[in-house]
Amino acid sequence: MALARRLLPLFLRRGGPLPRLTPARALSTAALPADAPAADEDDDAITIKGVRISGRPLYMDMQATTPVDPRVLDAMLPFYLSQYGNPHSRTHLYGWESDAAVETARAQVASLVGADPREIFFTSGATECNNIAVKGAMHFYRDRRRHVITTQTEHKCVLDSCRHLQQEGFDVTYLPVRPDGLVDLAQLRDAIRPDTGLVSVMAVNNEIGVVQPLEEIGRLCRETGVHFHTDAAQALGKIPIDVNQMGIGLMSLSAHKIYGPKGVGALYLRRRPRIRVEPQMSGGGQERGIRSGTVPTPLVVGFGAACEIASREMDYDERRVSALQRRLLDGIRARVDDVVINGSMEHRYSGNLNLSFAYVEGESLLMGLKEVAVSSGSACTSASLEPSYVLRALGVDEDMAHTSIRFGIGRFTTEAEVDRATELTVHQVLKLREMSPLYEMAKAGIDIKSIQWSQH
Repeated sequence: MALARRLLPLFLRRGGPLPRLTPARALSTAALPADAPAADEDDDAITIKGVRISGRPLYMDMQATTPVDPRVLDAMLPFYLSQYGNPHSRTHLYGWESDAAVETARAQVASLVGADPREIFFTSGATECNNIAVKGAMHFYRDRRRHVITTQTEHKCVLDSCRHLQQEGFDVTYLPVRPDGLVDLAQLRDAIRPDTGLVSVMAVNNEIGVVQPLEEIGRLCRETGVHFHTDAAQALGKIPIDVNQMGIGLMSLSAHKIYGPKGVGALYLRRRPRIRVEPQMSGGGQERGIRSGTVPTPLVVGFGAACEIASREMDYDERRVSALQRRLLDGIRARVDDVVINGSMEHRYSGNLNLSFAYVEGESLLMGLKEVAVSSGSACTSASLEPSYVLRALGVDEDMAHTSIRFGIGRFTTEAEVDRATELTVHQVLKLREMSPLYEMAKAGIDIKSIQWSQH
């Protein structure tokens, strides 16, 4: 944060208005008991979108996005303030230094996944990468390959890209997953046809954190001559990735899931054997024609810095996050019964804990947890009141799917925040169950599912 500190005197000398600076921890609700007010309502109360909360909530939605690491911001700032050249300007110093910074970042991203820097193409994010990978690859090989295989639990942008291909006459197989969220490799093998052009399976699921067997899927795709694409937005920097060992041909990456800036991602495209895609956007031919548009140097530099930090600290982060996950889960289970973990615990990224609380209405639970920023599913579909399609694909009953909460733990999550989230969750679940006739009936030994409800 050295550069940020050096900028402060400049603002003071110019006499410009400064934002109100409030220590982040002063607004934290982490140290308070569940039934105590989080902060003085007159001083720190916030009303936004009709919801009034006392101070900023603690953040546990790391699968939606992560805060920018201060070290990443330090790396980015010079390219906003002094080294602001267009990296595609070839005639002067400003362009040259920006181009050099972009290539350094490309090497940093490549190093984290065991790739050649020439196999990394910068985009606006993982959604664009998924569109290029799925639609671009199938369009390029359309004369010989007309079939795509994916799973029912993929991110919406992959599923929608596949539906778009179906409208163009391609065949798509949507594989079911096992109750633990993992792909059945035998089913995958049986689904591959001579005209299969692409298998697309998410590395780490954004809703339930399940880690798919990438190496086994890659080996199967190699044996059958099918390109393997994985959406690794939730996996990058959290689990080890080696594109060669795992047989990955195309891979989608995102910066803002690993403490980098929003608005930048990267597509990995294998060179040997070479995989070709049809560009999805016309323009100046930047990124070797794969993705036209000016490369945003500060964002790319931030992405590279985030990957560099992750390569050094991944093991430490995993141990720490794992301990916090156990603390959260044990704290909730010690005081609340009928708690179900959605997805495999053995094959899971520990920073994602998706829980369902029986006999509790999900939206009511979320509204009661205003002091904790959590989610009921993907940030891209959380505006919908429909139960999560990912949980339904696991065979989770609709009522349990409606009660799911996703807790996201990350690099900057503290033990105090985990304890506070535990207290608030337990308090709210018990409160709602006190008002639930279903919970009372279940405790009395009545089989809820056997009841024939009548309408009046």
